[in-house]
Amino acid sequence: QVQLVESGGGLVQAGGSQRLSCSASGRGFSSYAMGWFRQAPGKEREFVAAITWNGVRTYYADSVKGRFTISRDNAKNTVYLQMNSLKPEDTAVYSCAATQGRYDSSVPYYYVENYDYWGQGTQVTVSS
Repeated sequence: QVQLVESGGGLVQAGGSQRLSCSASGRGFSSYAMGWFRQAPGKEREFVAAITWNGVRTYYADSVKGRFTISRDNAKNTVYLQMNSLKPEDTAVYSCAATQGRYDSSVPYYYVENYDYWGQGTQVTVSS
């Protein structure tokens, strides 16, 4: 079992940057693929980015491609989301999630139901 705790959220101006961290405790972090999702008020949770267990492959939603970067440090049991060129529409609660699934394509990583463990989320607010 893995416990996930996000940090790094807060208020930032449009065009600014912010880095989110997701720290994991428990066994086997390095064997999990990790994802970031976000949920804005009144909207469904949506996929943001994912990284495979070994960090070799990363996947992004079209809305954040070229602006966000997901990375992981298995020695520190931590996954990161570097967010640049932030826009007001990026405002949401950002959650990290872990999955034991090892998929050959990107599509399975987009779906909430394919993740086994979730953090509580951290609020990111981008002001215009």
